Amino acid sequence: MIADGAEDEEKWLAAGAAAFKQNAYYMQRAIDSNNLKDALKYSAQMLSELRTSKLSPHKYYDLYMRAFDELRKLEIFFMEETRRGCSVIELYELVQHAGNILPRLYLLCTAGSVYIKTKEAPAKEILKDLVEMCRGIQHPLRGLFLRSYLAQISRDKLPDIGSEYEGDADTVNDAVEFVLLNFTEMNKLWVRMQHQGPAREKERREKERSELRDLVGKNLHVLSQLEGVDLDMYRDTVLPRVLEQIVNCRDEIAQYYLMDCIIQVFPDEYHLQTLDVLLGACPQLQPSVDIMTVLSRLMERLSSYAALNAEVLPYFLQVEAFSKLNNAIGKVIEAQEDMPILSAVTLYSSLLKFTLHVHPDRLDYADQVLGSCIKQLSGKGKIDDIRATKELVTLLSAPLEKYNDVVTALKLTNYPLVMEFLDNETKRIMATVIIRSIMKNKTIITTAEKVEALLELIKGLINDLDEPQGLEVDEDDFEEEQNSVARLIHMLYNDDSEEMFKIISVLKNHFLTGGPKRLKFTVPPLVVSALKLIRRLPVEGDNPFGKEASVSATKIFQFLNQIIEALPNAPSPDLAFRLYLQCAEAANKCDEEPIAYEFFTQAYILYEEEISDSKAQVTALQLIIGTLQRMRVFGVENRDTLTHKATGYSAKLLKKPDQCRAVYACSHLFWLEDHDTIQDGERVLLCLKRALKIANSAQQMSGTARGSTGSVTLFIEMLNKYLYFYEKGIPQITVESVESLIQLVKNEESLTSEPSAESFFASTLRFMELKKEKGGAIGDRYEEIKL
Repeated sequence: MIADGAEDEEKWLAAGAAAFKQNAYYMQRAIDSNNLKDALKYSAQMLSELRTSKLSPHKYYDLYMRAFDELRKLEIFFMEETRRGCSVIELYELVQHAGNILPRLYLLCTAGSVYIKTKEAPAKEILKDLVEMCRGIQHPLRGLFLRSYLAQISRDKLPDIGSEYEGDADTVNDAVEFVLLNFTEMNKLWVRMQHQGPAREKERREKERSELRDLVGKNLHVLSQLEGVDLDMYRDTVLPRVLEQIVNCRDEIAQYYLMDCIIQVFPDEYHLQTLDVLLGACPQLQPSVDIMTVLSRLMERLSSYAALNAEVLPYFLQVEAFSKLNNAIGKVIEAQEDMPILSAVTLYSSLLKFTLHVHPDRLDYADQVLGSCIKQLSGKGKIDDIRATKELVTLLSAPLEKYNDVVTALKLTNYPLVMEFLDNETKRIMATVIIRSIMKNKTIITTAEKVEALLELIKGLINDLDEPQGLEVDEDDFEEEQNSVARLIHMLYNDDSEEMFKIISVLKNHFLTGGPKRLKFTVPPLVVSALKLIRRLPVEGDNPFGKEASVSATKIFQFLNQIIEALPNAPSPDLAFRLYLQCAEAANKCDEEPIAYEFFTQAYILYEEEISDSKAQVTALQLIIGTLQRMRVFGVENRDTLTHKATGYSAKLLKKPDQCRAVYACSHLFWLEDHDTIQDGERVLLCLKRALKIANSAQQMSGTARGSTGSVTLFIEMLNKYLYFYEKGIPQITVESVESLIQLVKNEESLTSEPSAESFFASTLRFMELKKEKGGAIGDRYEEIKL
C-alpha cells in the first residue's frame, strides 16, 4: 500500500507540475506583452496547483519552489508596471480579485512586497495587513508554506533600526510584532499537522513534521538578526512571547525544536542575562521532551562563551548562573518522574563540565553537582544501563581532565560516593583512568590521608570485589591493571620520613586485604619504597621525630617482614625468597646483624620448603651466594652458620655440573679482599678441590652415559677460578695446582671435539700470556706458570 501511495503521489506531482508549467508559460507570455490582466489570470491558475492535499510535504515543497521562482518574475513585472504609471494601490486591490483564496494571498503577498518597496505606505501597515490576511488559510501544510513565503519576501523589508523602511519611534516593535505573529500562526499550523489523519499514521506524520521544522524556526532566526532587538527587548518582549507559545502548544516535537532553536540563534550574552526566564520554562515542557539535550547544549554554549571571553566571567557570578542551572535541573528531574537515569546523569555531567570551565576555582560548586547527582541516584543501587554507566564515567573523568591533578579531585568529598554507583567492572575502568591521570601528569601524592582517599577510589583494582558467579577476569587485563597499581606506588612520596612511613603503612593495610592474586604485583614495589625510606634514615644520632613518632630502621624492617610473610601464601615463594635477600642486604648496610640474620633464615626456610624445581634451586642458590658474599655485618658464628648452609645446599643439587659450579662459587664466601677476618685460604682451597672432585665425577658419568669422554668445560671453568684466587695471592693456591689443571685440560680428548670448549681454553691461555706481558707483581706471578 505504501508503494502504491508513493506511485500515486508521483503521478499527482507530475500532473501538478505539468499544469504549473503550462500556466507559467502563458503567464510569462503575458508578462512579455505587458498584459497585466492575463498575467494575473494565469498566475492565479498556476498557484491553484498549490491547493492540492494529495502531496507529502517533501513533494509539496517541490511544487512550492516552482511557484516561488515564478513569483519572483511576477514581482519584477509588478514593479515595472508601477514605474510605467500603474497605481500600486490599485494593483494591491486588483490581485485580491482572484477567485480562490490561496492564489489570492500569494499574489497579495507579492503585490504587498512591491507596495512596501514603493514606500507609498508605511511598511508596518502593509505587513500587518498581510499577516492578518494569511489567517484565511487554516490548512496546516498550505498555510505553513504561504506564511513561509510571506516571511521570505518580507525579511529585507522589516521596519528595523537602520533599515530604509524604518518608521517612527516604535518601528522595532512593529517589526518584532509582525515576526512574532507570523511565528505564532506558523507554529499553530505546524502543531495541528500532528492531529491530521488516522492514529496509525502518527509516525509518518512526525517524520513529515520534522521535515518542515525549519520553516517555523526561520522566524526566530529573523528575530535574532534584527538590529533593534537589544537585550531589553529580548528580555521583555521576544523571549516571553516565544516561550509562551512553546509552553502552550504542548507538543513534544515543537517544544524540543523551538527550545533548541532559541539557544542556537540568539546571542550567548542574552542567554546569560535571561537565564532564569529560559530555565523557568523547562519544567513546564511535556515529560517526553528531550530536555536533557536542550539543557546540555545551553550549558555547552555558555561554557564556550566563557572560554572565549574571559572578561564576561564576573557576569556569570553576578547572575548566579550556576545556582540557576543547578536548581533548574533539579526541577526538571522532579517534574519528569519517569526520567531515565541516563538523562539525569547526562544533565549533571553537562553541569559539571560547565562548572569546571566557568568556575574552575570553585571546588564547592563541583562538589555540589556531584552531591546533586548522588541525590538523584540514591535508592537505585548499581547502575546497569550501559549508556548511563558511560556517562557516569564521563562525569567522574571531567575533574581529572580539567585539573590534570588527582589531588584536586580528592578534595571533592562526593567524588568517591558517586563511584559507589558503578558496577565492579566499571569501577576497575575508572580506577585505571585515575591511575593513568596520575602517571601522565606525574602527580605526587604526599600525605597518608590523601593516599587513603586515593586507595578508596581505586579499590576496584586493589580489592577482591563481589563478582557474579562464573565471571572470569582476563589474565592479561588483570596483570596490566595490577602493574599500573605497582607503578602508582612510586608516585606516593614524602620527604618527611615519618609521613612516608605512614603512607607505606596505609598501602600495606590495603594490599594485604586485597586478595592473594595481587600480592605478587603490589608487594615488590612496596618493599622497594620501604627500602628507599631506610636509606634516607640517619645512621647514627637521635631520631629527629622524638620517641613516640620515631621511624627507625628496626621498625621498617619489622614492617617489611610482615608484608613479605604474606607472599608464600599467595603463593609466590620465589618472590618472597628474593625480597628476603634484598632486605638482608639492606639490614647489612644499616649494620643490623640480628635483622639481617633473620631475613637470611627466612630465605633459607623458603629454599628448603618451597623451592623444589632443580632450575629454580640453581638460581636461588646463586642469589644466596651472591648476597652472602656482599654481607659484612655478620660475626664469625653467624657467618659460619650461613656459609655452611650454603655449601651444604650446593652439594645437594640434582645435577653434577650444577653442584660443581655452586660449590666453586661458595669459595668466594671465604675470601673477601676488604675484610681481613674473612680470608681463609684453606677453606677456599677446600671448596675448589671439592668442586674439582665433583667435576671429575660428572666427567665419568657423562662418559658412561654417552660413550665418550664428555664435556671439558667444567675443568676450564675450574682453571679460571684457580687463576682468580692465584692472582689474589692466596698461598694455598699454588703454581703446581694451576699447572696440573692446565695439563688436565690439555689431556682431555673431548677438547678438540667441542669448538666452544676449545675456544674457551684458548682464551684462558691468551689471558695468562697477556698478564705475563703486562709485567709488574701480577705479571711476575704469572711468569711462574708454565703453559
